[in-house]
Amino acid sequence: MPNINANNISIEYESHGNPDNPTILLIMGLGTQLTGWPETFCESLVNHGYHVLRFDNRDIGLSSRLDQERMPNIPGLVIFKTLKLPVLSPYTLEDMAADAIGLMDALNIERAHIVGASMGGMIAQLIAAHYPQRTLSLTSIMSTTGHRSLPRADRDATRALLLKPDNPNDHASIVERNVRVRKALQSRTHPKDDAEIRQTAADAVARGGYYPAGVARQLAAIIVAKDRRRLLSTIDAPALVIHGEEDTLVKVECGIDTATHLPDCELRILPGMAHDLPTPLLQEIADGIHLNAQRA
Repeated sequence: MPNINANNISIEYESHGNPDNPTILLIMGLGTQLTGWPETFCESLVNHGYHVLRFDNRDIGLSSRLDQERMPNIPGLVIFKTLKLPVLSPYTLEDMAADAIGLMDALNIERAHIVGASMGGMIAQLIAAHYPQRTLSLTSIMSTTGHRSLPRADRDATRALLLKPDNPNDHASIVERNVRVRKALQSRTHPKDDAEIRQTAADAVARGGYYPAGVARQLAAIIVAKDRRRLLSTIDAPALVIHGEEDTLVKVECGIDTATHLPDCELRILPGMAHDLPTPLLQEIADGIHLNAQRA
């Protein structure tokens, strides 16, 4: 896969479909590589007539690892944020939004349909708010405004997200940790079988390794972020919010709140979806993105 230098980092990306067609930019979530967007999902969007870009965020996969940045104290950041004290992180979600715009610049893409999942949804919201001239439409999937009044994740989901391998130097142990996280967050209605989960986990580890420092820095960017309700109210682009009814990590109320504060928004709450992209729902999600893009 190719990579480009943008915003002072190297970004690994993958292109699908005809570059002359309108572009859909896919932004993935915390600690998840571009492969978190399934190939079949990308193909569905290509079949709808789009050029599809997916990429590794900074500090994950094959994009730049910011080893020069300090390791954040996550519990300390949470306490300071709860007490409304000043908090700092090695970089911000706004920096990550600038990475995506840098990728578009490097590939001479003037405007795109911006689609993000989870943390990627937060980044997509910031792009639509801060770079309206680059945004054709916005789709925010299983994400949130970040407002402090919204319900927190279930304890089991949080524990899964922060799970460490029994032996961080052992490949099999890292894969096992990846498997456990995926099982904890996936849909109960449309669960993947164990063999598929294990193969996907093994492929992810083989491609991008295990890099907890990068995930911690991404998590710090989420923790220090201000809520985006006011910013969302300034977005003119047609918007779609997709959220799973079964999501235990980012509760469905967070998706409802996001849709409420977007002026021109459709909300789709999907039964049978958790904090994942279940295979039986991929076509429905792709169709929804297409219909929203057509409104642009």
